[in-house]
Amino acid sequence: MLDIRLQKYLADAGIASRRKCEELISSGKVKVNDEVITELGKKVDPHKDIVTFEGKKVSTTEKYVYIMLHKPEEYVTTVQDQFNRPTVMDLLTSVKERIYPIGRLDYDTSGLLLVSNDGDLAFRLTHPSHNIDKTYIAKVKGTPNEEELEAFRRGLSIEEYVTAPAEIEIIKQEGTQSSLKIIIHEGKNRQVRKMCSAIGHPVVSLKRVSTGNLFLKDLPKGDFRHLTASEIKYLKSL
Repeated sequence: MLDIRLQKYLADAGIASRRKCEELISSGKVKVNDEVITELGKKVDPHKDIVTFEGKKVSTTEKYVYIMLHKPEEYVTTVQDQFNRPTVMDLLTSVKERIYPIGRLDYDTSGLLLVSNDGDLAFRLTHPSHNIDKTYIAKVKGTPNEEELEAFRRGLSIEEYVTAPAEIEIIKQEGTQSSLKIIIHEGKNRQVRKMCSAIGHPVVSLKRVSTGNLFLKDLPKGDFRHLTASEIKYLKSL
């Protein structure tokens, strides 16, 4: 096996996504042959070098795991939480491999979340250059008019950035609330909620129902399933 970059080695071992592994290296939590490494260009020989993370030996895994989780509300999309809130990993304790979330869903948002130990795939799926459609069903206060819908579709100025063009349609009106189908291509923090607030219709509840051509369908909230071979092939083709 050829020498590989340390962050890729850590990601392949299921420690975290490659981007997160770069942060772990920079913060001095990784050692190679008992030497603390903080440079991101460091390469390792998996057959000779001993890599440790927070004092525990790291070894790459041959078996990749690809999971779709129906994340409930009030779970954080991290491996650990400093405030001891429930994390999505609490729902995956039966999985033996060391896995981690790909991307994120807000604490108060439910829906489709991918979880894996494939560091390369996680890196590609979360990289800004990959505009993968993400579809949400949002229940909001009031009902947007056509002018508000068009503003949403064109892109909105939120904080320090302007959102990319998005898709939105009203699928149901009920009393003082309405349900919207929203498709975005970005994944900025709380983006759908901020966009809905920007047009004057704050979100009451939010659920992600698909990522690209992967659909949540009738997977019960809090449950997970392994992706099919065709779904894995599709993700790797993106």
